[in-house]
Amino acid sequence: MTPLPRLFAVLALAALWAARAADAAPPPDVGAETPLTLQETLRRVAEQGPQSALADATLRSAEANVGVARQLPNPTLSVEAENIGGTGAYSGGQLRETTTSLAWPLELGGKRAARVRAAEAERTAAVLGADAARADAVLQATEIFIEAAAGERRLVLARERLRLAETGVNAARARVRAGKASPIDEQRAEVVRLNAEVAVGQAQRTVDLARATFARWTGTPGAVPRAAWFETVEGDVSPETDTPPALALAEAEVAAADARLSVARRARIPDLTLSAGVRRFAAVDDRATVVGIALPFPVFSSGRAGVAKARADLDASEARQRTIALDYGRAAASAQAELDNARAAAQTAGGPALAAAEEAARIARLGYEAGKFSQLDLLEAERVLAETRGGAVQALTDFHLARARLIRLQGRADPLFKD
Repeated sequence: MTPLPRLFAVLALAALWAARAADAAPPPDVGAETPLTLQETLRRVAEQGPQSALADATLRSAEANVGVARQLPNPTLSVEAENIGGTGAYSGGQLRETTTSLAWPLELGGKRAARVRAAEAERTAAVLGADAARADAVLQATEIFIEAAAGERRLVLARERLRLAETGVNAARARVRAGKASPIDEQRAEVVRLNAEVAVGQAQRTVDLARATFARWTGTPGAVPRAAWFETVEGDVSPETDTPPALALAEAEVAAADARLSVARRARIPDLTLSAGVRRFAAVDDRATVVGIALPFPVFSSGRAGVAKARADLDASEARQRTIALDYGRAAASAQAELDNARAAAQTAGGPALAAAEEAARIARLGYEAGKFSQLDLLEAERVLAETRGGAVQALTDFHLARARLIRLQGRADPLFKD
């Protein structure tokens, strides 16, 4: 066989093998889940979320504003023609005079320096505002992550409650058939099972909604939270050592308002415009130097209204700063108390209370099957167990949410837990 037919034969065999392999390969799982840790979630939100894009655009705008403030006023080139027409000796433009001049405005009173200081102060406030916007996005993403993780656990508990209810129905049916219990026990157990089915449906719909929200925020279809630390009740939030972000932003806004007031005051100082040029006399073809100076006369606009507005803006910024300082003290104390209460509730609900409820339900189940306890005792024990488990999940959720909010309030960048 010549080399060319051999090559065709090899290619045909390779194509046949590839087709069979494709037929044998399982189809892609379109609904596959993508577990994400909290750190992965925050990274994807920072990369894809509109909050970061908005913060970056705000910073670019503030930086460009500083560049605009540093610019000098543009000179003006003017050309004037006189005596270009008329009667008598001025007809035909024989006595035409043409003046070409360049006018340069001079800003007096330190206007440019004040304008640059105001732009730089506004840039500082913009940086702090952008950091606050990113921190808000981190808090929202963390809250969505925690709620989604809690929903997954509530669904597991609802399914476990349904399993126990089905076991209770089977046990009641067996006792009724053996003549050891009244048929009402079987009906009562069936009602409990139906209610458990409804609870599973509600929990599933809640999880579906939480997953959809989680996927939108992360930009990852099928994203599900992976929080191995959810059952962990630890991680104290150390007191802040720096100025809290809310107070720092308020101080920056006061500084920017004060700088704008300085700009408004200096704007009342008139600016000079110097001009120099050359005038040509067409009749004799001679040239002469022309210089000039212009000074505005503030008759209608003296700048007082601008100063009054800037003064009022500064007073408002200072009032907001005092209000934020008062609110921060109250909010910080409230957030710390909320965190302490949530920690205590989580430690109790997930510790001795849960262990006691599980043991009581186990004893009641064995006792009912042995005919030592009534069905009402069993249902009550299982109800307490379900409420305790649900309370433990809620307490853990409240703890993590309170911790995330306190971290945001203090402006810390450390995550809740290291995944």
